[in-house]
Amino acid sequence: MNFELDMHTHTIASGHAYGTIREMAQGAAEKGLKLLGITEHSPSMPGTVEDIYYCNLHLVPKRLYGVELLFGSEINVLQDGTLDIPGKVLNNQIDYGIVGIHSCCYKDAGREQNTDNLISCMKHPRIKFVSHPDDDHTPLNYERLVQAAKEYHVALEVNNSSFLKPEYRWNCVENYRTMLSLCRQYDAPIIVDSDAHDPSWVGCFEEAQKLLTEIDFPEELVLNRSVAEVKKFIAKA
Repeated sequence: MNFELDMHTHTIASGHAYGTIREMAQGAAEKGLKLLGITEHSPSMPGTVEDIYYCNLHLVPKRLYGVELLFGSEINVLQDGTLDIPGKVLNNQIDYGIVGIHSCCYKDAGREQNTDNLISCMKHPRIKFVSHPDDDHTPLNYERLVQAAKEYHVALEVNNSSFLKPEYRWNCVENYRTMLSLCRQYDAPIIVDSDAHDPSWVGCFEEAQKLLTEIDFPEELVLNRSVAEVKKFIAKA
């Protein structure tokens, strides 16, 4: 499968990543990507950007090293099932939102409540993707999650980085098998991302690709095989 873009990456602005916007774009160009999404962590993540960061993104070139750029945010699910980013940022200052559970911002509330909280955040029309829904530190009900993703027009992510740190992402492979089987059943699209925190990891999808190949997952349900498909998906309300 040929991947044309990577929609989940971080620069030094996120506080625990190690490349600039230009270095990340150069990394994407070296991997032959056509589009790169840069998605800094939202305010609850220690060390990340202040809200003011997003208001000036319009000054950044939309193409660097021949790679088109989009700017989003990886937004945290909070304990009450809300997003930790102001509406003015989400609605007006970024191209799209990714929502995800992070242990430094969220305490496990049990499988069903975790799922409720994540689904509540997925209902916002600017949320287009769910990041790394794969970790049994905060277990999820995958049937409910996939059904909600289909209903609210949100794509679930297969995060290549998760495969590289199984000690932190409990049962991620088994959880992805379950999730992908349900995505096939419900005809729900997915996105494959690197979650790169350094330019050298941009566009690295090898571990995710292995699993998709092993289970013969339908290519037509993988959004980032096509820039046009991802743009169409983001544009749809």
